Amino acid sequence: MKSKFISLLAIILGLLIIIFPIMGIVGVADLIALSVLLISVYLLVVGIATIDYNKTGAILDLALGMILLFLSIFLIFNPTMLGFLAEITLYLAGILLIIVGLVSLINNRTSKYGFYIGIAGVVLGLLYIIIGSFVANPIILGTLIGLWLVISGVLKLMDS
Repeated sequence: MKSKFISLLAIILGLLIIIFPIMGIVGVADLIALSVLLISVYLLVVGIATIDYNKTGAILDLALGMILLFLSIFLIFNPTMLGFLAEITLYLAGILLIIVGLVSLINNRTSKYGFYIGIAGVVLGLLYIIIGSFVANPIILGTLIGLWLVISGVLKLMDS
């Protein structure tokens, strides 16, 4: 039951991220903050759900989720800071996606599709950095993060 809930949560959060840029109602700072916030919610839920059988992975998920939660809250309530961090913010989201992918690789070694979830995070994180270096379009960048969440949710759903 927990696994299906986490899978559906990832799919819903991913679709939210993909839908928001299409609507064009959020700015770059808000999109990055929302993306980081939704990834942190996902990691916190996964960390809580897996603490019974994978303490190391759960601690990694919870720690990373808390760091991302504080970062997203900071970006939401202090959007002027994004201007100060503009150069590294683009890379920060890609780096965080790579880190989340690596944590997924570590946490999901025993699941059938866990390896692919981690690989998707690393590949999409690298794509985020590469595409973001040439095209600073928040729609494309937000879609990459949403795509990773949808892929993770679908693969976790297939694994359960």
